[in-house]
Amino acid sequence: MTTTLRLIVDQIVAPVPGAVGRYTRDLGRALIAATPPGCEVEGVVSSSPPDDYARLETELPGMSALYKSSLARRELAAAWQFGLTTSPGGGMIHGTSLFAPLRKHDATAGDQTVVTVHDVVAWTHPEALSSASVAWQKGMLKRARRHADAVVVPTHALADRLSMIADFGDRIRVVGTAPRSGLEVGPDAQARAVQLGLPGAYLVVSGTLEPRKGLVDVLTALGRRGVPEIPLVVVGPESWGDQHLAQTADELGVDARRILRFDDLAPEDLAVVIAGATAYLAPARDDDSGTELIEAFSLGAPVIHSDTPAYVEVSAGGGLTVPIGVGDGFADRLAAAITRVVEDREAANRLAISGHDRARAYDWRDSAERIWHLHADL
Repeated sequence: MTTTLRLIVDQIVAPVPGAVGRYTRDLGRALIAATPPGCEVEGVVSSSPPDDYARLETELPGMSALYKSSLARRELAAAWQFGLTTSPGGGMIHGTSLFAPLRKHDATAGDQTVVTVHDVVAWTHPEALSSASVAWQKGMLKRARRHADAVVVPTHALADRLSMIADFGDRIRVVGTAPRSGLEVGPDAQARAVQLGLPGAYLVVSGTLEPRKGLVDVLTALGRRGVPEIPLVVVGPESWGDQHLAQTADELGVDARRILRFDDLAPEDLAVVIAGATAYLAPARDDDSGTELIEAFSLGAPVIHSDTPAYVEVSAGGGLTVPIGVGDGFADRLAAAITRVVEDREAANRLAISGHDRARAYDWRDSAERIWHLHADL
């Protein structure tokens, strides 16, 4: 008899797949590759255009089948929020987010549902999301507390925060992430760097001008007197609300001509950008995952990061930690760290080596095997 793991793959073809879409794709591929004997992986997706079904078959080769709901994504999300549908049936169901059919089920019959929580922004920074998204996430977490057999999180730091929001007892399981697929430097790296217009030396930071992301702190640090006038590559949108990158940089004393910005880069281009950086900056004041550190470590970039619990956990000494503290001192400490890494190449090389060693602790195959073991334990 074949045991089927039903994987919710909808986020891959969502209008904005984002980090959860990448996670779903990479974990899905690894789950298929690590499938134990007598088991199979079936995809579950909302009603979608035929091209989306074909894309899923291409992105996740080896799926035994693709269950196609009769409800479109928005309607399915609402139905699952209120427990109004029994699709896609029983057995083992794995949600790569809270988007899953959380309902009463018979565990003695082999039915089980596992969901994934990537952050608690709906509770800590609700202003960063739409009111509808906040309500949906809070509603689904309540359903998870009642009906989920386990909740997967990427870090112990997030496990601790989630435990303070809802009592899951021993149902929270930590399964780490890994670099996104395709994030590798190829033989055409130099040509890609020229095409992207990358300078000879530069810093890289990902994110938006939203305060908790820390980009404003980086610009403040670069505007401090005595900090090397090194270019900054920003991977993210040009504006956040009524704030604009060039204007904010100018107000903080950073010549906007020093800034090179990209929106969403292909993995091959992002790899070139990160691998060629003098340092990768991860200045977030609040983060629950730490995946961006893993990616930078894997490409051998020296990493300077804030001391959020998730970053400290993921880094484990592989990067240069900058305490956030209180007040306005964070930017000054960032300025000192940036100056040190830019001016002391020996220190930068040590960071590159220690980070690359740390990256070896994170692998999608290992994550997939942990997920299979989790379902077997349940």
